[in-house]
Amino acid sequence: MSDRIKLEGITVNAPDALVLAQFYAEITGGVVRGTSHWASVSGPNGVISFQQVDDFRAPQWPGNDVPMQMHLEFLVDDLEATGARVLAAGAKLLDFQPNADHCLVYADPAGHPFCLSTWDTETATTGTSS
Repeated sequence: MSDRIKLEGITVNAPDALVLAQFYAEITGGVVRGTSHWASVSGPNGVISFQQVDDFRAPQWPGNDVPMQMHLEFLVDDLEATGARVLAAGAKLLDFQPNADHCLVYADPAGHPFCLSTWDTETATTGTSS
C-alpha cells in the first residue's frame, strides 16, 4: 500500500451535466459519457466531470455576488484561432480581460469562466518557459 494521492479529475456543478460535458468535449476533442445528472469528458489530458444541480446559479466575472467557484485553464498555441473555435461551440468572451496579452477569459454555456492561455504552468509560476 501507498499513501500516494493522484488527482483523477474535477467535478463542476451545472444546470445540465450532459449539455456542459458536450461543450467541453467539443472544444477539447474529448469523449462524453453520462446523463443530464452526471456526465464526464475524457480527453487527451484528463477528465472533467459535471453534476446537475437544481439551484445552479451562474458565477459572475469579475463580480462576487455569485463567486467564480472554479476556473479552468487551457493551454493553446493560438489565442485567436482557438478563441474562434470556443465561440463557435457556444462560449462567450467576457468583458473583463486582465491578461489579454497571453490569456483570454470566456464563459462556458453554464456561465463558468475559463481561460485560453499561451502561458503554461511553468511560465505562469516562474516567468520562464523551457
